[in-house]
Amino acid sequence: MKSCFLALVLFALPVLAQEGKQHFVINVGTPEGQMLQQIGQDMDDASKLTLMTNFMEKYPKHEGVPWVCGMMQTIYLGQKEWDKALDAGDKGLAVDPNDLDLAYHNLKAAEGKGDPDLVSKWSAKTSENAHKVLADNKAPADEEGKQRVEFAKESDTYSEYALSAAAVKVQDPKKVVELVGQLEQRNPKSQYLPNVSGLYLVDLQKTGGKACASAEHIATANAKDVDALIFAGQCSLQGSHFDKAVSYGSKAQEALAAKPDAKKSGVANWIVGVGYGGQQRFGPANKALRAALPAVRGDAQLAPTALFYLGLANYQLGKPLGDKKQMTEGLQFFQQCAEMSGPLQDQASKNVRLIKAELGMK
Repeated sequence: MKSCFLALVLFALPVLAQEGKQHFVINVGTPEGQMLQQIGQDMDDASKLTLMTNFMEKYPKHEGVPWVCGMMQTIYLGQKEWDKALDAGDKGLAVDPNDLDLAYHNLKAAEGKGDPDLVSKWSAKTSENAHKVLADNKAPADEEGKQRVEFAKESDTYSEYALSAAAVKVQDPKKVVELVGQLEQRNPKSQYLPNVSGLYLVDLQKTGGKACASAEHIATANAKDVDALIFAGQCSLQGSHFDKAVSYGSKAQEALAAKPDAKKSGVANWIVGVGYGGQQRFGPANKALRAALPAVRGDAQLAPTALFYLGLANYQLGKPLGDKKQMTEGLQFFQQCAEMSGPLQDQASKNVRLIKAELGMK
C-alpha cells in the first residue's frame, strides 16, 4: 500500500538562523544575570548543560528561560536525546507560548522519536507560532526582522512536510487519516499534499470517512494533484455525475503532462471515456477509451467497463452509417467484456447475441 503513487519531495530544512539569539537584556548585576552570562560564554556542552539545568531550577519563570531552553534543545537534538529536547521545549514554552524556535525544535524531536501523535501536535504548534510571527512582522524594518519572517515561512512549510513524511511511515490507516487530514485542513494547496493524497483518500475510505468530499476539496484547491483528481473523477462516475467525471479526468491528464505516468494516464483516460459514454457522446468516448485500454486491460475492475463502453460506442457510431466494420468492432469489444466476470458480463453477453443476429452472424 505504501508504494501507491508515493514519492516524497526532498525539502531543504530551514536554517536555524534564530538559534541562540537573545531577545532580552542580561543584567549582570544580578545573580541570574551572571549565570546567563556564564551560560552564553561556555563553549563546552556538558558544563553548559549543567549551568542551564541549575538556572532552570533556580529561575523557572525568568524571561531568559526560552533562550536557555532553546540552547538545551540544540544540544539534546544533537545527542538524539529526543525526550530531553521535548522536555526543555515544554518548559520554555510555559514561559513564552509563542516562541517559534522552541516549537520547531520540539517538532524535530518528535520526528526523531518517530511518534506520529507528537509530530501532529508539534506541527500544529509550529505552524501556529509561525503565523503569529508573520502577523507581527508584516513590514520588517531591519535585516533581523526579515530573517525572522523568512524563518517563520520556512518553519511553517516544514511543518506541512513533517505531516506528509510521518504519514508515509505509519501503518495504521487511522493515523494516516489524522496526519494528512490535518494537512488538508491547514493548507489544501500544500506542495506536500500530492505526495500523500492517494494514500490518504484510500485510507479515509477504509475508515468510513468522507473520501469523495475530501477528494473534491483537494482537487479543487490544487489542479495538479493527480491522485485527488483521479479519485474525485471515480467518485463522480459512481454518482453518475458524468460531466464532473470528464472534467476531473481531463484535468488529471493536463497535470500528467508535466510528469508522465502511463498507469495514471490510462486511468484518467478511462474516467474521461466512461464519463463521455454515460453522456452518450460516443465519439470522444471511443477515443478516450482506446487510449486507456493498454493501461487498464489487466485491471479486473476497470477493463470490463472500458470494453463495455467501447463496444457500445463503436456499435452506436457504426449503426447509423451502416458501417458493419465498426459495428463488428463493437461486437468484438462486447465479446471480450462477456468473458470477464462482473456486473456487466450478462448485459455484454446479451449484446453479443443481438449484434450477431443483426449482422447475420451465427
